[in-house]
Amino acid sequence: MVSMQSGRILYGIYEGTYVLKLIGEVRVPMCTSLDGFLERMFHDQKLSSVLIDLSATTLVDSTTLGLLAKIPVYLRQQAQGKPVILSTNPDVTRILRSMGFEQFFILLQQWEDAHLAAGSLAELPKEEQGQYDVTQKVIDAHRRLMAMNETNHQAFSDLVQSLETAQRLQGEGPCT
Repeated sequence: MVSMQSGRILYGIYEGTYVLKLIGEVRVPMCTSLDGFLERMFHDQKLSSVLIDLSATTLVDSTTLGLLAKIPVYLRQQAQGKPVILSTNPDVTRILRSMGFEQFFILLQQWEDAHLAAGSLAELPKEEQGQYDVTQKVIDAHRRLMAMNETNHQAFSDLVQSLETAQRLQGEGPCT
């Protein structure tokens, strides 16, 4: 039986540059850890740039993409440059382009300075949250994707509406 969480997220910090390396299949169960990391990163006064290395990524789900979409918004507010995404997998690159990521990120398919991405990286610590909080992160991530362009808005509006309805009904259920 294959584990539902076959992916990993590694990180490193190099003189104000944050490097995130997503490996394998990166899906919703990792969203709590990734979101917590991003929030801590945004509070680092030394943050100057972000590199997201997807060269070892086989699949990245829409929730993860929605979380990554927080990065250019924050960097723009801080008058920093666009974050960089390294994507060597044509399928992953196609998804990024179809979602409109090239408007908000610098997309690279190769990188000459790969030693930075291959440096000593640590694995993100696992963070657990309840189902309600995870669902809220999924909703927020998809709302962020919807705000990127009209195609994304149309693609995810029904999902967001369904999740919000389910979350409301869950919140109204009997107390146990």
